[in-house]
Amino acid sequence: MKILIDLPVYEPLLNRLHALEGVEVVVLDPATEARELPVDMIRDVDLLLCTVPPSNHAEMKQLQLIQIASAGYTQLIGQGFVPRGVRCCNALGVFDVPIAEWNIAMMVQLARNMKGMQQNQRQKIWNRSARFQEEIRGKVIGLWGYGGIGRETARLAKAMGLSVFVLTRGGLKPRINTWHVPGTGDPEGLLPDRTFTMEEKDLFLSAIDFLIMAIPQTAGTEGIVGEAELRLLKPSAFLLNPARGPLIREAALIRALREQWFAGAALDTHYYYPLPPEHPLWEMDNVILTPHISGSSASPHFLERVWNIFFENVQRFRDRRPLLNELSADALQGN
Repeated sequence: MKILIDLPVYEPLLNRLHALEGVEVVVLDPATEARELPVDMIRDVDLLLCTVPPSNHAEMKQLQLIQIASAGYTQLIGQGFVPRGVRCCNALGVFDVPIAEWNIAMMVQLARNMKGMQQNQRQKIWNRSARFQEEIRGKVIGLWGYGGIGRETARLAKAMGLSVFVLTRGGLKPRINTWHVPGTGDPEGLLPDRTFTMEEKDLFLSAIDFLIMAIPQTAGTEGIVGEAELRLLKPSAFLLNPARGPLIREAALIRALREQWFAGAALDTHYYYPLPPEHPLWEMDNVILTPHISGSSASPHFLERVWNIFFENVQRFRDRRPLLNELSADALQGN
């Protein structure tokens, strides 16, 4: 079995791959964009670990499995892997821990108005007001979506004494053959205090103290939060978006924050990259902006976790067991 690695190396697991019987491993200088590779190098590759498949992947006549290093998989959609019988897996789960920790950190900072305290520090103002001493224990977080990030956020929140409400389309289900850092998350879906269907969205939004967006951006979810949804939040509530900026309609969000329909927001994902300096969100006192760093390929454990998924999938593939994070045929065709 020939394995092609087009990703930065994590030495401990590369060594374990080399130690597997009957396995040939070829390592390339990694690329982040599609590129053409020599046909004689790729025609007999069985398994591929990469960010983006080579542009001439059709020449990979023996290819059986692609493992990508991202949770998003647009680089695989419509590439003809389904009719060729090529199985594809993503890196779902590698960012659950850092993004969940970002969520907790932002909730504490918003509740205690850390931004206001930092402004006081710069101006040498000694202000011990009660507004800087709020607790989050006893509050209600509302997770819009309950994938890996939502589940790890729920675990941390419950440990800190918060109640967890979840809004989902399909209800709570166990996660099977989906990778997660051992000991994290809620694989069985048992932690939430209440679960709401989309028909109960208004009740969900009006009942929570923190709204955390935890769904992917698709054609069906872009702009899913607009003026009507934002007006349902309590005046004391906060909004966190570590998912994708366009889930929330930009004009509605700017107006809501300016007019203080709710208390404030922490935003890690945006409408433009980079966010232009003239954008009004930069200047808002009730907004914390971070530059999409809640979880990224620069995260210190990113590479190790991607390689862990791949190494496990190599073993599962050899043993004919179900793969981790395998994408469905419908997903690979963009449905």
